[in-house]
Amino acid sequence: MTANALRDALRLYLIADAGLVPPDRMPGVVRSAIAGGVTIVQLRAKRLTARAQVDLARSLRTVCDEARVPLIVNDRADVASAAGAAGAHVGHVGQEDLLPSEVLGILGPQAIVGVSVGSAEEAARVRDAAYLSAGPMYATTTKDDAGPAAGPDLVRAIRRVTTLPLVAIGGITHDRVRELVAAGADGVCVASAILRAADPRAAAAAFASELGIRTTGGG
Repeated sequence: MTANALRDALRLYLIADAGLVPPDRMPGVVRSAIAGGVTIVQLRAKRLTARAQVDLARSLRTVCDEARVPLIVNDRADVASAAGAAGAHVGHVGQEDLLPSEVLGILGPQAIVGVSVGSAEEAARVRDAAYLSAGPMYATTTKDDAGPAAGPDLVRAIRRVTTLPLVAIGGITHDRVRELVAAGADGVCVASAILRAADPRAAAAAFASELGIRTTGGG
């Protein structure tokens, strides 16, 4: 995938968190969200067994493949490999997760590898990643260890030290999208604002509208 194609794919990034939607309902919710404009999906299922994660990832890959949307797996390169996912997302470099180079060693050089960063200093140290995820932008209850809200200033600081595609994450609602894009974000990561919505497709469409994403209306 070219850099421009990856930037397009990262515009509306759904975190399919199994702590917010039960695994049996997740494929249907993700299908609706993609119909609303989601351009990439990450499975986050830390509390599931490896077997359950692989089964869910395979189900989501079927949904994503139908829409030609990449599927990323949070943390687990082994799960991503078993499910045939497009890549994996790892935490802050030098902490508990695998290094991007190690993920590439498991998944192959074509894999999309993302890294979470919380400062410009961290962003400047990242090597071998395809994109960065910066946050939290605003207060969030989705991730227990997210840290204090940093806001658009973090996006600006990171953009000054890297040309990698950059997505913003953490407490993002559709009315906050434009200020993050103006600060330098290529896209936004969303979990609860879509997953917990009464109509995930409509919720995704509200984000897509702010991002200028045209949807086909399928699904």
